[in-house]
Amino acid sequence: MNAVILQPSYIPWRGFFHQIHKADVFVFYDDVQFDKRGWRNRNRIKTPSGPRWLTIPVHSRGHQLQHTPIQSIEISWETDWNQAHWRTLQQHYHKAPFFDRYRTLLDLFFSRHDTLLADFTIDLCIALARELGLTKTRFLRSSTLGATGTKTDRLVDVLQKIGATHYITGPSAREYLDESRLAAAGISVEYMDYSYPQYPQLYPPFDPQVSILDLLFMTGPEAPAYIWGSREVSLPGEERAA
Repeated sequence: MNAVILQPSYIPWRGFFHQIHKADVFVFYDDVQFDKRGWRNRNRIKTPSGPRWLTIPVHSRGHQLQHTPIQSIEISWETDWNQAHWRTLQQHYHKAPFFDRYRTLLDLFFSRHDTLLADFTIDLCIALARELGLTKTRFLRSSTLGATGTKTDRLVDVLQKIGATHYITGPSAREYLDESRLAAAGISVEYMDYSYPQYPQLYPPFDPQVSILDLLFMTGPEAPAYIWGSREVSLPGEERAA
């Protein structure tokens, strides 16, 4: 059984959804430490003036934020960030060929008022996965599994609890993953290849490392062909840690 364990992210890029495509079970790794400068609460979109960050504000308690698990991070509602993000997306993508296809879904999500960051980002990610036709993958949260240990030992514990025999992970994991621990548990390892073809974008030059929304707005139902479909055209330097 193929499994992926990955921290939840805000409107992640296409490599994230490629991992979902490969997984029988996809585990949102939500009971590990929140990384303040990571992808948990932010991502990039294309604009005429270059890439722009969309960041969900979260409650910060000084250094304690860095010691808080993702599942416990609370969204800050001091501003209407959700409506601001939605207006920004409409402003820069309303001319995209398939923007209207996803308007109702996104309007629904950006009208939500979740307390916890993970509740919002995980639900939105699953909804976007379904839009990509990913209906067979089972989703779990690591916080429901009671895993113990650290680093590779913790990953192995999660994988064993869900009965996984094959673990799929990003290429950057080669730097820290102890493959011998997985092998001892009877679990094989596969590293992702993030070589993807270009697709039309509104604002040249092409930027491969933007949110999945860019691909969906521009290619609609053809989006899977630019992730796990045709792989003939690869882009140097597109590899991105996940």
